[in-house]
Amino acid sequence: MTDPISDMLTRIRNALMVKSEKVKVPNSRIKVDLSKVLKDEGYIKDFSIHNDKKNDKKKDIDIKLVYDKNGESVIQEIKRVSKPSRRIYVDKHQIPRINGGLGICILTTSKGIMTGTTARRLGIGGEIICTVL
Repeated sequence: MTDPISDMLTRIRNALMVKSEKVKVPNSRIKVDLSKVLKDEGYIKDFSIHNDKKNDKKKDIDIKLVYDKNGESVIQEIKRVSKPSRRIYVDKHQIPRINGGLGICILTTSKGIMTGTTARRLGIGGEIICTVL
């Protein structure tokens, strides 16, 4: 059994290692939501969804990566926390601060996918999907 979120994060890590400008990942709703959070937080430039012309399905997500003026990636580390074999749930008081607030954790909550800071502000917990530094 494969984990589609881990696959997405691995594709991003691999693209960052070879300094690629963009990366393609298979489309799903959770990956689009993850991409929205990464874009809102400034970890990626943009993303777009490409349709399959034959059967009008949304096929791939193109993610444009961000690099600073020295050519270093804005994403230093992106790591999956909760896995299909071991889910990690936290309440509003247990949401971790990543590297003293320099990074983010992304949670899936009853209100949707959001950063740990937003979930803490709204007073809700959820499942930790990944951390980004």
